[in-house]
Amino acid sequence: MDNIVFLIFRRMRAPLLALLLTYALAMAGLVIIPGRDDAGNTVHLSFFDAFYFISYTATTIGYGEIPYALTGAQRIWVTFCVYATVIVWLYSIGSLIALLQDNTLQRAMQERRFRARVRSIHDPFYLICGYGQTGSGLVRALTERGQRAVVLDSNAERVNLLKLENLREYVPALRADVRRPDSLLLAGLRLPNCQGVLALTSDNEVNLKVALAAKLMQPGATVVCRADSHDVEANMASFGTDHIYDPFDTFALYFATALQAPCLTLLADWLGELRGAALREPAYPPAHGLWVICGYGRFGKALYKHLRDQNIELVVVEARPERTGNPDCPLVHGPGTEASTLEQAEIHRAVGLVAGTDNDANNLSIVMTAKALNPGLFTVVRENNLINRELFEAVEADILMHPSLIVANRIRMLLGTPMLTDFVHDARFEDDAWACELIARITALVHDKVPDVWQVRIDAEDAYALMQLGEDAPLPKIQDLLRDPRDRGCLLPALVLLRRRETGRTLLPAPDDRLREGDELLFCGRSGAHSSMRWTLQNIHALTYVLHGESPPRGIVWDWLLRRRRLQADDASGSTQRNDDPPTDCQARG
Repeated sequence: MDNIVFLIFRRMRAPLLALLLTYALAMAGLVIIPGRDDAGNTVHLSFFDAFYFISYTATTIGYGEIPYALTGAQRIWVTFCVYATVIVWLYSIGSLIALLQDNTLQRAMQERRFRARVRSIHDPFYLICGYGQTGSGLVRALTERGQRAVVLDSNAERVNLLKLENLREYVPALRADVRRPDSLLLAGLRLPNCQGVLALTSDNEVNLKVALAAKLMQPGATVVCRADSHDVEANMASFGTDHIYDPFDTFALYFATALQAPCLTLLADWLGELRGAALREPAYPPAHGLWVICGYGRFGKALYKHLRDQNIELVVVEARPERTGNPDCPLVHGPGTEASTLEQAEIHRAVGLVAGTDNDANNLSIVMTAKALNPGLFTVVRENNLINRELFEAVEADILMHPSLIVANRIRMLLGTPMLTDFVHDARFEDDAWACELIARITALVHDKVPDVWQVRIDAEDAYALMQLGEDAPLPKIQDLLRDPRDRGCLLPALVLLRRRETGRTLLPAPDDRLREGDELLFCGRSGAHSSMRWTLQNIHALTYVLHGESPPRGIVWDWLLRRRRLQADDASGSTQRNDDPPTDCQARG
């Protein structure tokens, strides 16, 4: 605010001085020049009368000559004042309009409004640096979950696009250089409700500077970065960056897992999808035979490394091997868009093709040419820009890889349900049959939509009703949380995936395991199961019904009637025996 006031007074100094001087001279002349009253006596206007007269005369309102008719000398002076004040007013108004259009003032006012909006956020929020393809997807995902975000981006067009987005939560955004620490402070880096900083620009060096500034100025905040260079990743990790995502290494690991365990890959895809998406069929990339990799850049090298570790036969097609280097496998020099180049790579006997260059047009051409030569190919295509999505869908590739969306999905999982990341990590150590069986169980619960995923912590915030049971009463079992609070004889269409406590993590814990305070549980299930479970966890009446089969009335009158009935009963202590029989599954009824 001080900067805005200083800028206004500095730019308007000359017009204001000219206006004040003109008014002072005009008033002084009217006070000094004598006039005549109705009786013909000589009078002088007071300063108030002079100011009032000049005020309506200078603004061309014109109420007449008051309090008395002017003399000739006064009229000559007023004529001069009219032209002088009008000219000064035109000059002042023009200067004011020019000031309002000044980029510096507009920038200062934007920063002031942005600062006020950020500080009006009382919920936890994430500071997102970079509103490109990764940032935009992540902002939409966060706001869909009711989480707050603040955005900084150096591109004014992207910031304007964000303002046009129809998001569930308002997202303050500002065009700013995220490399500058003062921009991060302006966006609320040091506010106590700033949960983390996400550096998602396409420039590794910019992300590195954001991570470094965040760790220095707000050590307690979680810092998540995108990086597609191993050197930059090592630099970020050296000063404690919490999470670093390389889209190429992430996809390469995902694809290598899909070759050996397609059910496990499908399980991770289902659990990581946005709410309400349709279940998709698993992809079965061939694990034996020749694979042709077109493009030996960052993406191609990451895939080559993981596929080579599985002893898969590979041929690399690269147009500029002098820049990318040569792999330890047959190399064909060429772009891969021509049939002759693919034929040199023995595309006729290949089982799979990876179109992984940094040019979308070339990748589309590679796939179309390869399919014409070998229609049975399994194709993996890299999509660099989302604006080409319709073209890539038309080419009907088996797996579509978009670097920005991969990073956005991984971060969305991390911020929305952190335990899901732990579950996917631990599940990789299980065999594919285990994942296939789990997929069958999930399919029976959710039918044709991806499951909702949520996590619960057994504490006073997430499980208020459980904490009201008393110190002597044992906490219920996991299966008790899965009872329907509307009909305890039925099970909710949900499944517990992971339990985390101080002793470690357990995949698919047994339903009869007893809960402990501080336990964290990861569930998945049909839409609506989460709200029913939350009702049980937060409402003591619903919990009482789920545990004991009754929901006693509350209130002074009902408590008196209940005590009276118990006194008249033959065996008051036997009326609340707990039924531990597992409930029957009533999902078909829903």
